[in-house]
Amino acid sequence: MWSSDSEVFQSARRELFSAVLGDVMDKMGLRRQFLPPAIVPLERAMVVCGRALTVLEADVFDETVEGSHNPLSARPFGLMMDALDDLKADEVYICAGASPRYALWGELMSVRAMKCGAAGAVVDGYSRDTRAVLALGFPTFSHGSYAQDQGPRGKVIDYRVPIQLGQARVLPGDVIFGDLDGVCVIPREVEQDVFAAAFDKARQEKVVRKALEEGMPSRQAFEKFGIL
Repeated sequence: MWSSDSEVFQSARRELFSAVLGDVMDKMGLRRQFLPPAIVPLERAMVVCGRALTVLEADVFDETVEGSHNPLSARPFGLMMDALDDLKADEVYICAGASPRYALWGELMSVRAMKCGAAGAVVDGYSRDTRAVLALGFPTFSHGSYAQDQGPRGKVIDYRVPIQLGQARVLPGDVIFGDLDGVCVIPREVEQDVFAAAFDKARQEKVVRKALEEGMPSRQAFEKFGIL
């Protein structure tokens, strides 16, 4: 239906919103697609849309441990820098698995992600360096701001693997869409159907709004258009 990911993602950022995508997926029987509501944009106008580069984080209690059975224990941040450097154009760094004790995203990660052409970052935890990230304008969604560092508290243990944030399961390559009302995951196998229906519904809602503004009762509008 579209010539490239970039084309549809740009159109989605311009025309769509999380509520209409969620409504469409509800109708398709996909009713666990929203990430926890604690995950919000750093700035209300931020919109993220891109393919998931999934990242699995785990808590640790020392930055490095020599002689461990796991070689990642000796690597600061584990595989975090590997995951960050693996970002492709129009991908979203989406991270789960950590406890809320430290920040999972910050300024220098944003700079590197932008250089890779990434679409944004979504973390099930905190972000930091907020002023700098806002100045960069990089779409960042988190639980909010908290400066405590990831270094001695968490490591990325894998990436491009299935993860779960709240009720929503995210597979590598699924589409992530987020705005000030929430972040949802669109499974790759149904993405074209979801986007087609969402664009259609968003355009129909403008017709319904006009009818309501002209005085049509809500019951009549729903019976006529099937939307409210």
